[in-house]
Amino acid sequence: MKIVFPSLLISLTSLISCAQNNPVENKTNATNKNNSMTSENTITGVTDTATFANGCFWCTEAIFEELKGVISATSGYTGGQTENPTYKEVCTGETGHAECLQIIYDPSVISFDELLEVFWETHDPTTLNRQGADVGTQYRSGIFYHNQEQKEKAEKYKAELDKSGAFPRPIVTEITAFSKFYPAENYHQQYFENNENNNPYCKVVIRPKLDKFRKVFKDKLKTTN
Repeated sequence: MKIVFPSLLISLTSLISCAQNNPVENKTNATNKNNSMTSENTITGVTDTATFANGCFWCTEAIFEELKGVISATSGYTGGQTENPTYKEVCTGETGHAECLQIIYDPSVISFDELLEVFWETHDPTTLNRQGADVGTQYRSGIFYHNQEQKEKAEKYKAELDKSGAFPRPIVTEITAFSKFYPAENYHQQYFENNENNNPYCKVVIRPKLDKFRKVFKDKLKTTN
């Protein structure tokens, strides 16, 4: 597997993930409005799935949904033992679940390798059970692979990054077989898009992170961005 590093590495110290928020719960689980997987969404009509946990899903959704070839990016929970968990339950750290993103993509447009590159470079994979100010197992770094090929690529990429010294500390990213994904509540979906102008946190935390991502990965963005 060839690993390509962009010329500009995002500063890890500036990648502070979204702070925990507790709005009124909408307990109806739903996928986001882009989760329409018809053949017209892709060039080949063939899709694949990637599941990543890399901090607050408000931030990660805003990033991955801008990539060419990504059909949908749905915020949710995975990796735990509680069925149909709510946000409040996941925030206790007792469900075993991590906040994650379920990505449906067209592999003829964007590869799993390219998604991994974005994953590694838009969060700090060396901090155990935390991203910035967000602390708890629900904010752990994780790749939940869907097949043997994804597993091998994730493990190789992690090993080569550690060997290269790309990060000042060892990578602690969990690489685990995918089991089940639970979409987060409605108000979490498209969070940045729906709250950019009325939630200061979107402006203070998510916007700067998104701007850095756009500069590094400008050649991989959808034309609308």
